[in-house]
Amino acid sequence: MQIALYARVSTTRQADNDLSIPDQLRQLHDWAKVNGHIVVSEYIEPGASATDDKRPLFQQMMGDALLKPPAFEAIIVHSHSRFFRDGIEAGVHERKLKRNGVKLFSITQPTSDDASGELVRNIIRMFDGYQSQENSKHVSRAMKENARQGFFNGSRAPFGYQAMPTDISGSRGRRKKKLAIDEAEAGIVRMAYALYLHGLNGREMGGKEIARHLTEKGLLMRGKPWRLQKIHDLLSDTLYMGDYFFNVRDSRTGQVRAPEGWVKTDIPAIIDAATFEQVRIKRESRAPSRTPPRRVSSPTLLTGLLKCGICGASMTLATGKSGRYKYYKCTSRLSKGNHACTSANLPMEKLDDLVLNRLAEKVFAPERLQDLMAELRKRIQTSKGGQQERINELNRQIRQVEDRQQRLLEAIETGIVDLDETTQRRAQQHKASREALLIERAGVSREPSLPAVEYLKPSQVEKFGKVLRQKLLAKDSGLAKSYLNLLVDEITVEDKTATVKGSYGALAATLHQIKMGTGQVPTFIHDWRARRDSNSRPLGS
Repeated sequence: MQIALYARVSTTRQADNDLSIPDQLRQLHDWAKVNGHIVVSEYIEPGASATDDKRPLFQQMMGDALLKPPAFEAIIVHSHSRFFRDGIEAGVHERKLKRNGVKLFSITQPTSDDASGELVRNIIRMFDGYQSQENSKHVSRAMKENARQGFFNGSRAPFGYQAMPTDISGSRGRRKKKLAIDEAEAGIVRMAYALYLHGLNGREMGGKEIARHLTEKGLLMRGKPWRLQKIHDLLSDTLYMGDYFFNVRDSRTGQVRAPEGWVKTDIPAIIDAATFEQVRIKRESRAPSRTPPRRVSSPTLLTGLLKCGICGASMTLATGKSGRYKYYKCTSRLSKGNHACTSANLPMEKLDDLVLNRLAEKVFAPERLQDLMAELRKRIQTSKGGQQERINELNRQIRQVEDRQQRLLEAIETGIVDLDETTQRRAQQHKASREALLIERAGVSREPSLPAVEYLKPSQVEKFGKVLRQKLLAKDSGLAKSYLNLLVDEITVEDKTATVKGSYGALAATLHQIKMGTGQVPTFIHDWRARRDSNSRPLGS
C-alpha cells in the first residue's frame, strides 16, 4: 500500500512522553518497512498546534488525499494526537478521507475499521483534547507567573532589546531570560522619537519621513527597510518607557484580551515617560479632528471644541425644520442612530451665549485671573528646572556614546578587533545613537517655554480681564471665535453641566499681546486649568 507519513510537534510545551520529529519519522518508517508499505510522501509540520486545521502542511496533505484519485492510500501518524486533538474536527476530517478511500492509521494506538474501532478512536481523541486543554491551562499559568517575576517568555525580543540569559534555571534545563537594552537598536528608537518631536534641520517629520530617513541612512529594522506601520508601532508602544505587558493578545484568535488579564513585566526603559507622553500628545494633536485651524475656519462658534461627556464623541452642528433650528448633536447619534448615545441636543445659540458669558463672568473674573497667574508662575519655574535636568542627562548620554566610539576606534587601531562588516555596523550604530541624542538635545533647547509673567497689580488684572471679556463677548466681530479657540482646549457636556479645559500658555501670551496693545491673536498652546474641577459649571446656572 502506498502511504503518506505525517509528523508534527506543537508550539506549546510538550508533555514528557511527546517524541521529537526525528523519532516520529524513524518509527513511522520502521513500521512501514515491517508491514510492507511504500512511503510516497512525507509531511513534516514543526511548530503547529493540532487544535485546529490551520496548518499549511496538514492542508496540503488533505488536499493531496482528496484528489481523484488520491495521491496515496493511507495516512500514517505516530499517535492520533499528531493528526488532531479536537475530537469533532478529527472525525470530520477522517470521514472525508474515508469517503475518498484513504485510511488513517496510528502506529502506537491501533484500532479496527469497524464501529467499535471508531468508538475507541473517538474516546482517544476526547482524552487528547482534554489533555491539551489542561496542558494549555498549566502552561499559561506558569508563563504568567514567569512574566510577573520579570522574565521574558518570548523567543525574539522586541526591537531595541535583547533577551539575556540569567543564572536562574527554567524548564528543561534552560536559563530564564530577561529583556535588556540593545544599545545599538535603542539608539535608533531614540532617534525616531527625537525626529518626531523635534524634526530635522527645522523641518517637521511624520512617520513616513522618519521611515525613509532611517532606511536611507542604513539604520534598518533588523535588516529590513522601515515602514510607516513599524514607525507607528515604535512611537506608540508603551514598552519603550518600561511598561511591557504579557498575555495581551490571544495567540489563536489574534483578539486583544481584557486589560485585567494582562501581566506587567518590569523591563528597562529606552524612552523616559515624559518624552513618550509628549510624542503621544503630538500624535493625537495631529489627528484632523484636533487641528485648530480647522476649528477657526468653521463659522460655528463651538465647532471642534464640544465633546459628549457620555460617549466621548465630538458634537457638531445639526439643523431641524429646514434649517430654522440649529443645535449641537453628538456625532455618535448622527452616524449610528439615536440608540448609540443618550445625550440630548443642545440649542446652538443658547449654548454659545452661555459659554461666552460664563467664561467672561466667572473664569476671567479678576480674582480668578489672579489665581491663574499665580499658578502659571509656578509652572514656569518647574518647566525651566525640568528642561535643564533633561539637557544635563542628554549631555551625559552623549559622552557615554562618544566614549564607546573612541574605545571601538582604539580597538581597531591596535588590532584587537578587525575592521569587518560587524565592526562597521557597530560604528554606524554608535554614530546613529549620538546623532539621535544631539537631535533630542537641540529639540529640548528649542522647546518654547511658557511666556514670562511678572506680578500683576489688581488694577492691571482688572484691566486685562475687562479687555478679554470684551473680546469674548463681541460675537459679531469674529474675534470671539479666535480667542475662544485659543483659550479653550475642550468643552465636555454631560446632562446640564459643561466642563471647560484651556491653556495656561495661551492665557499668558494673550495677556502679553493685550499689554503690548496689539490686536493679533496668539498661536495655539494647550492646557490650562488651575484646579481640575474649577471650571465646571451647570449649563442652566
